[in-house]
Amino acid sequence: MEIALRVHKLHKHFANGKHALNDINLTVHKGEMVALIGASGSGKSTLMRHMAGLIAADGESESLIEIDGNCVQQGGRVHGGIRRVRAEVGFVFQQFNLVDRLPVLVNVLVGQLHQMPWWRSLFRLFNAQERAHAMDALQRVGIAECHAQRASTLSGGQQQRAAIARTLVQGAKVVLADEPIASLDPESSRKVMEILARINREDQTTVIVSLHQVDMALKYCARVVALYEGRVVFDGPSGSLSPALLRELYGVHADEILADSARTVFEPVATPPSFLSPSPAWSVSSAQPA
Repeated sequence: MEIALRVHKLHKHFANGKHALNDINLTVHKGEMVALIGASGSGKSTLMRHMAGLIAADGESESLIEIDGNCVQQGGRVHGGIRRVRAEVGFVFQQFNLVDRLPVLVNVLVGQLHQMPWWRSLFRLFNAQERAHAMDALQRVGIAECHAQRASTLSGGQQQRAAIARTLVQGAKVVLADEPIASLDPESSRKVMEILARINREDQTTVIVSLHQVDMALKYCARVVALYEGRVVFDGPSGSLSPALLRELYGVHADEILADSARTVFEPVATPPSFLSPSPAWSVSSAQPA
């Protein structure tokens, strides 16, 4: 299978000395939909921003992030050709990142700016074909009737769907969705996750979504990567997750990521599945707080 994303020996220290990411190694193949889960502070958002080249890792000589075979960053430096790489990566933020005063259609059309001559992009001169493409994207996410409204008039769920439509117009091969449902109600969360899953299924777009809600990871993603204090402590089929395993991995923090709705879809198991194989320097027992 072709590789969509490769992260190799990634470390990140913040100015306060916190080791936010610790030896992250991750490979995602084209067409996968992967959930990145973990308690608050586990490093999910930090890892997603590194994947997009929004922040640089520590200057380890072996550290590397590639998307679709193109370098995002290496050795603690964002690659000089990052703009070209980002053109194929759609980033869906928790807070939508729409321009409130602009119509929804124009916000979606922004996804095409990288494909336009500079003089048209400067004045936002979109042709009929580009507008039709944006309307098709809004139709796919179910808010075409809102195209003329200001973005600020939409509900949170509608704004997030507009943000996803922008990635469709962009033609993104990889979509990175950072806590896209964290601020949404349950019904809006379901709709957003269904749209991401449909894009993954119908367009074969690679989707990596960070989630606080384990039940959503189980329902919509075949594979789950779990972080704990900046380390990957689980990488495997979502169906193999259980409350017992999560408590092994997260200790007292398990309740923070186990919503009541998630508990009802798990079948408790006595021991972790055998395929869980931490790195030599990390074990399930060591994941528990002292």
